[in-house]
Amino acid sequence: MNDMTSDSQPDAVTVRFAGDSGDGMQLTGGQFTLSTALSGNDLATFPDFPAEIRAPQGTLFGVSAFQINFGSRKINTAGDEPDVLVAMNPAALKVNVAALRPGGLIIADSGEFGDRNLAKAKYDSNPLEDGSLGKWQLMAFDISALTLEAVKPFGLSNKEALRCKNMWTLGLSLWMFDRDRQPIVDWLKAKFAKKPDIADANIAALNAGHAYGETAELSGPMQKVSIPAAPSEPGVYRTVTGAESISLGLVAGAQLASLPMFFGGYPITPASAILHHLARYKEYGVTTFQAEDEIAAICAALGASYAGSLGVTSSSGPGIALKGEAMGLAIMTELPLVIVNSQRGGPSTGLPTKTEQSDLYQAVYGRNGDAPMPVIAACSPGDAFDCAIEAVRIATHYMTPVMLLTDGYIANAAEPWKVPDMSSYTPFPIEHMTKAQEGGFLPYGRDEKLSRPWVKPGTPELMHRIGGIEKAVDTGHIEYAPENHQAMTDIRRDKVLGVAGSIPDQAVDMGEASGKLAVVGWGSTYGPISQAVRRSRDAGLDVSHIHIRHIWPMPNNLGDLLRSYDRVIVPEMNTGQLKTILRDQFLVDARPVNKVSGQPFKIAELEAAIAENIA
Repeated sequence: MNDMTSDSQPDAVTVRFAGDSGDGMQLTGGQFTLSTALSGNDLATFPDFPAEIRAPQGTLFGVSAFQINFGSRKINTAGDEPDVLVAMNPAALKVNVAALRPGGLIIADSGEFGDRNLAKAKYDSNPLEDGSLGKWQLMAFDISALTLEAVKPFGLSNKEALRCKNMWTLGLSLWMFDRDRQPIVDWLKAKFAKKPDIADANIAALNAGHAYGETAELSGPMQKVSIPAAPSEPGVYRTVTGAESISLGLVAGAQLASLPMFFGGYPITPASAILHHLARYKEYGVTTFQAEDEIAAICAALGASYAGSLGVTSSSGPGIALKGEAMGLAIMTELPLVIVNSQRGGPSTGLPTKTEQSDLYQAVYGRNGDAPMPVIAACSPGDAFDCAIEAVRIATHYMTPVMLLTDGYIANAAEPWKVPDMSSYTPFPIEHMTKAQEGGFLPYGRDEKLSRPWVKPGTPELMHRIGGIEKAVDTGHIEYAPENHQAMTDIRRDKVLGVAGSIPDQAVDMGEASGKLAVVGWGSTYGPISQAVRRSRDAGLDVSHIHIRHIWPMPNNLGDLLRSYDRVIVPEMNTGQLKTILRDQFLVDARPVNKVSGQPFKIAELEAAIAENIA
């Protein structure tokens, strides 16, 4: 790990900001991310906040944190152990200090370590004074008092003045890592354009924290750390979260398909941000609708697909469960629909603000009857853009609902993203049927992909009826005959399995196409797996990394690829769901590496699993 006080400059640093959920830690982290991106560092972030809208101040379950890993090399994860922990109160220290690497730096607001707050955090004595933090470096000073002094000229109330603490802390952090303050100043002026006194107070706090760093350097362990820009391809870059990336990808997919988009959604953590982002894109033919519940949201989206638009809906695990019957309706009517599932901890309400990958069974199997559906999983915020386009392509070309899986980590995390050249994407324009085939119109007639025609209601001579009761082959009339149900069930299955013919063969992300051990992952485990495999290979171990985007149907070559390794392990943030599917489909002895703590894998955890399985 990096030594923050050594003379050598590290190539990467991990910082965690932690405080009460009212302390603005997410905003602090977000603005520090902005300044880091503008400095040219590669980065990955991990926001971690409580489920309660406003937990009691100073309590352990009200702690909000934001971690960022940034450096002059490729960054794939938000970091295993923070090098620096900024703790705004005792509860933030208690919840987060165990994660800090030995020798790491604690920056604490001593002004918040009074008896009342210490009691709320269940401290018997003040940890800043009792020696219990001896394995770390400690800088404790009264940030609250220093902030009040900095904003005194602006005449704010005590409550308003203390709200500037996060900007004071951000200023100190910007000094510590040699960051430019001007972008933050510009952002504050824009954010508080109608309240210039608030803007000026926050700017004063920002500058005061920055100036304090120069003074503190003289007498403590704090030291300015300069991390050069990471190497990158030429191009236009921006930071992007998974929710932003999916939203942009859905818009791009609709444009490539030459279709207007209708998004029906209902607020739920961590999926709500997709509705917020898509609402800004009306000029691209996007209509957004916040329904009264999850069922209404998906039914409205499906109705839009019936009318000829691209229907899209989004939710998280509990909401996806509510949408289950309507997904079955989409499968029975064979209409295109994109369903985004930003997974969180479950079951039921579960862990609303924590991350998990436990909806894989739900995505692949989770509907009544034999109801197959293509499933795609994004592996990072940037990857979600291309996955959204792929979901649109499959949905519209195969006349089927498609589920796109992300999770809380991807949805909320940010990374630098090279804005793609859209001229490099092949359009896949959709043309609705306007004339009947020879011999008359068959609503469930098939093309070579087994897709039925997409007809806008009211098209002359193409009147048809669709619904949730089983349909007759070709004609679409209601039909209960046993042989017809067998035939239609087989057709729906074969159509979805046929999607595999239009997706690439599974590649090896790192390593060889055969060997002792393959680490197979999906979704947001990509970052820690790739780093763990890279470190293990550098240590001479025969291990490879395979990451699956197309969960169902799987790539045609995947079974042969997996059988070319002596052993296969599958790290997942669930109890072994992809492992079960791989065993079922390919009869390989895939072995689970599971974690269901609501937190992402650490690189070190996966390195240990690799070493154990190779041994």
